Amino acid sequence: MRWWILRAVVALATGYPLSAAAQVDDVVDIELVLAVDVSWSMDHDEQILQRQGYMAAFLDPEVTAAIQSGDWGRIAVTYVEWAGAGLQHVRVPWTVVDGEDSAQAFAHQLADAPIGRLRRTSISGALAFSGTLFDDNGYEGFRRVIDISGDGPNNMGGPVTAERDKLIEAGVTVNGLPIMIRRSAYDPFFQVDNLDVYYEDCVIGGFGAFMVVVKDADEFAEAIRRKLILEIAGAQPRVVPAQDLRPNAPKIDCLIGEKLWQRWRGGP
Repeated sequence: MRWWILRAVVALATGYPLSAAAQVDDVVDIELVLAVDVSWSMDHDEQILQRQGYMAAFLDPEVTAAIQSGDWGRIAVTYVEWAGAGLQHVRVPWTVVDGEDSAQAFAHQLADAPIGRLRRTSISGALAFSGTLFDDNGYEGFRRVIDISGDGPNNMGGPVTAERDKLIEAGVTVNGLPIMIRRSAYDPFFQVDNLDVYYEDCVIGGFGAFMVVVKDADEFAEAIRRKLILEIAGAQPRVVPAQDLRPNAPKIDCLIGEKLWQRWRGGP
């Protein structure tokens, strides 16, 4: 089934709008928002590894091959850093990547962009902000995807599930990159051991949604590369769970981050 037929089917099922006026030059296989956590719980070394991982991924021939294997052979991508509510910054604006030269140009833009380090963790705010970036961005993608990374649960802003569900209803897929390398010395109280379960139950969702877990600093680059290939190729992989996750494990409380914050502030 060709992309325009399948997209029409998805549009009817989800209410995702199609623009009859879209020009061929505007059409891409995927509109991809890379939403990257820069909260204080991510130490500077982790932030550098994360940034270098994305740069290396776009320079990887397999990523370029995945992009060129699409029906249109190009994607539109933007890079966002986020932390607390209202603290989101576009570091690289919407850019078309359709081959080695444009992939290198995107990586170079990333290399030149500053790396922020901001307070608190609002996954809900990051999702809401990322969702607005699809509006009037000049592109028509068969798929719209937000790829969100983070090392802790939502502890600021509205409930993360509410924002995730709004995006799903709009036809957007939310994929996750939970970072479980080590507990931060800055705010270990707000981190959870089973962040992968939190992302699976509370953050990701939509058509073909998945996550890839990072448990070691050496895994950053490969996890990002593999995740981009899966997203760009439109594969529908299974969720990658923690090694000790069991089928009958209890579901996590999607408000756990907010409750930890309230306890820290002396609330009930």
